[in-house]
Amino acid sequence: MRLAPLSAIVLLAACTPDDLPDPGNATFRCRASVEQVHVWKAVPGAEIRLERNGVVVASGVADEQGSLVFRKVLPGTGYVVRAGTEHSRALEIVSAADSAPPPGLYAQKLVKGFQYLEMRDGTKLSAYVTFPAGDGPYPTVLDYSGYNPSEPGRPLGSYESLCPDVPALCDAPRADASLFMALQGYATVNVNLRGTGCSGGAYDYFEPLQILDGYDVVQLAAAQDWVARHKVGMVGLSYPGITQLFVARSQPPGLAAISPLSVIGNTATTLVPGGILNDGFAISWVTHVLDRARPYGQGWERARVDAGDTVCEENQLLHSQRVDNVEQARHTPFYVPEIVDPLNPEKWVDRITVPVFIAGAWQDEQTGPFFASLLDRFRSAPALRMYVHNGFHPDQYAPAIFYEWKAFLDLFVAGQVPKVPPLVRAMASNLFQEVFGAGMELPSERFGAYSTHAEALAAWKAEPRLHVLFESGVGGTPGAPVAAFEKTFAAWPPPHTARRWFLQPDGTLGDAAPAAASAASDFERDPQAGARGMLAPGSGAGDLSPTWDWRQPQPDRAVVFESAPLDRDLAMTGTGSFDLFVRSTAAEADLQVNLSEIRPDGKEMYVQSGWLRASQRKLSGDATELSPEATHLEADVQPLMPGEWTRARVMLAPFGHVFRAGSRLRAWVDTPGGARTDWRFALASVPAGTRIAVGHDASHPSSIALPVLDGVTADATLPACTVRAQPCRDRVAFANTAAGP
Repeated sequence: MRLAPLSAIVLLAACTPDDLPDPGNATFRCRASVEQVHVWKAVPGAEIRLERNGVVVASGVADEQGSLVFRKVLPGTGYVVRAGTEHSRALEIVSAADSAPPPGLYAQKLVKGFQYLEMRDGTKLSAYVTFPAGDGPYPTVLDYSGYNPSEPGRPLGSYESLCPDVPALCDAPRADASLFMALQGYATVNVNLRGTGCSGGAYDYFEPLQILDGYDVVQLAAAQDWVARHKVGMVGLSYPGITQLFVARSQPPGLAAISPLSVIGNTATTLVPGGILNDGFAISWVTHVLDRARPYGQGWERARVDAGDTVCEENQLLHSQRVDNVEQARHTPFYVPEIVDPLNPEKWVDRITVPVFIAGAWQDEQTGPFFASLLDRFRSAPALRMYVHNGFHPDQYAPAIFYEWKAFLDLFVAGQVPKVPPLVRAMASNLFQEVFGAGMELPSERFGAYSTHAEALAAWKAEPRLHVLFESGVGGTPGAPVAAFEKTFAAWPPPHTARRWFLQPDGTLGDAAPAAASAASDFERDPQAGARGMLAPGSGAGDLSPTWDWRQPQPDRAVVFESAPLDRDLAMTGTGSFDLFVRSTAAEADLQVNLSEIRPDGKEMYVQSGWLRASQRKLSGDATELSPEATHLEADVQPLMPGEWTRARVMLAPFGHVFRAGSRLRAWVDTPGGARTDWRFALASVPAGTRIAVGHDASHPSSIALPVLDGVTADATLPACTVRAQPCRDRVAFANTAAGP
């Protein structure tokens, strides 16, 4: 039977209401939430007990702010919070599945500026709303994240004379995607998720309450009389892009469409790629978010409180109860389905039932390239557009993608023929200069021939779903995110053939399996590799002309293989597989595989890498010839037998690249590290001097398989070495170290 007690919770946030039998005598505050109980304004250091029907089911100590959150509380009645002789009223807890918005929740009125939205459990989230010029209703977008979207707006330069026509110039949202849409005539709703900014509650990485809040925020916004069509779209890059996936999974009726940019495919593939902890960007991002989720952690909250915002002040009291997700990450080295499945969009994006616009970069230095694992899983989305390309994390705001993103929102949120306002088109070069360091223009209007929304929508739907941009960085100002050419396809993955090259004893890649009776090369594990990146100190990812520190493979620290010159262009898009026979002197081997192009001009251009902790090599049921997906389950761990050969398939991460006729493929294996911009790797502890051999003989025919696109060639000449996120270096010959028998 469905429980619906939350209609009372919204009204009864205090622990001692006067109109209930035994309202309690508590001077502290408490709230019954979804599988949680929140306590604040208790005496710091006091023991807090949660009882059910007279039995203590959980206890803890109030923190320095007098707060405590009980999590994973079983649904049911009869709960009471006790601190010394004080006790609360009786509380009732519901599950996420059984929670329901109370009557009237979505009748709250949102106005321009800063305000609070009350959620189904009584928690108040901070929000900032902006309106375009003129009278509503307006097309409306929502940014929902743990950054600072609800921080009050600010002027965007000296544009006072233009503000009557474009209010966002003087009232710019703090969320980039919202700002870009506000400049183009959209209303924006910008909400801090619970436990961040001035929002109430305590932070935990994508806990169920955040998704329920997202559902409520969408429904509350869509109910406003100033929202066109009573539907909102969701926007945002990175964190607010990822939240879109989680919220859309809950299927709020007021959601019109989502546009996730630069997102993860699976929390695990960014946090522990190949089973190896990414203690570079992944851990630093979690640390950053947690640090900003502490009381007054984002900075702007203090000014609100000093100005008299008592709601923000009280909301800070639970922030100190945020969950330490860094410790969780460090102590969850394997894939635990009951923990990770809810955080793995691969498992549930097929439940998203609204139109989707998704874009990502193969060399994304932050969230990574594994967003591609989602591209064939939006099976319930009635409309889908995908843009993939080489480049960096913010490159979804590059001109070509920006234009198509706006067109998508016009079609599915505003319900209008897409068009960029003249003022924004005039400002575009300056905006792109600010973001990318290069002035660029937006593409010409391509919907001008359509007089109605229906005509434009029909034309859009008739276009290919998948757009692959090649060689971004050479199509305009050198290094700027403009592609040399584009190829389109009906779906992901595009039609392709798996082509295989075998590692040969002489260090080449050949079409046939090696015939030698006994041959192998080995290298010594580099214990310092995991701490290395590929950017020089002082240079930043996304710089127009980064200074790279992409180091040559060092003697005896890698095994390297090169193909013969190609007789034709080979265009590739997708994942690859390094099918290796490995032998280690230790019971573990952390492996990094790499692919580059040796060009006719003697330069070597980086393409992509992949990673695997060899003990986690057990393949999942979803593994294919080109996608050796591992289970990463603890039960499937198989330590290596030192000195014995073992087959380990390592996935080359998703990529897109055209190898030109006359170029050679270079593939090499080494210790993880030195091949990403911001990722770092916590290497396994093994004895000093550990050596890893790779077989290339008749009994151990290691090979690589790559996704060659059917009938696709380059539409441009060999590019200069300004391709974004794909550094070049001089090709240097490499001699492998022969391994013993």
